[in-house]
Amino acid sequence: MVEVKVYLVEGEMLLGHDSTEPEWRKFRIYVRALKPEHALERVYSELGSRHKLRRRHIRVTSIREVPLEEVEDIRVLKLARLERIVR
Repeated sequence: MVEVKVYLVEGEMLLGHDSTEPEWRKFRIYVRALKPEHALERVYSELGSRHKLRRRHIRVTSIREVPLEEVEDIRVLKLARLERIVR
């Protein structure tokens, strides 16, 4: 069975890219994924949909696996602690 891990993805995103004063803002996102590559794709998808950003407006500085004790996002933590999903 494949184990889903929790990754912390950190970086910067360009907000207001179509305005006169764009601003690079830092972000930290906890993501559940099988591999770091999957976590990166999830971050691109989430930031793109939330903030209408393209991939070139997102700079990822680090992706690292974190233990459940370090996870600060309560939604990710609850999902990680589920033993089974009932449909």
